[in-house]
Amino acid sequence: MAEADLHGCRTEGCRFVECVFRHTDLVDAKHTATAFHNCRFDHTMLTRWTLDGCSLLGSTFLDCRMRPITMRDTDLTLVSLTGANLREATFAGLRLRDANLMESDLRDVDLRDADLTGARLLGTRLEGADLRGARIDADGLVQAGLRGARIDLDTAVRFAAAHGLVVS
Repeated sequence: MAEADLHGCRTEGCRFVECVFRHTDLVDAKHTATAFHNCRFDHTMLTRWTLDGCSLLGSTFLDCRMRPITMRDTDLTLVSLTGANLREATFAGLRLRDANLMESDLRDVDLRDADLTGARLLGTRLEGADLRGARIDADGLVQAGLRGARIDLDTAVRFAAAHGLVVS
């Protein structure tokens, strides 16, 4: 869908597979229980995009405008958001397993109880993010910028161990 105007569109229970959204306007779109599997969003306008109970399995986002964005109960497994600006978004409880978040700006993002297992976080900015209850691998704890992030005690121990400290 090149240069399509889907401003304000609504979907429920739809399935998009290997679709390309290039220079598409999805501003103010609301999707409920919709799947975007292995889709490509290229220079797409996604501001005020709302996803509720959706799946973005394996989708790629390249140079998209995504702020603000609302996601609830959404699966972002294997999603590529390299270099995305998602500051101040709420991703609490979302599945971001094996997601590529390298060089992304996730400062002040709410990631409470999110699953970041296997996520690639090299150069990801998580300063000020709320990571309490989040599942994040040792690699992520070493590679991401975490200054001022809020973490729980279990993550603090994993952070210390990931940085070579002996916790006893």
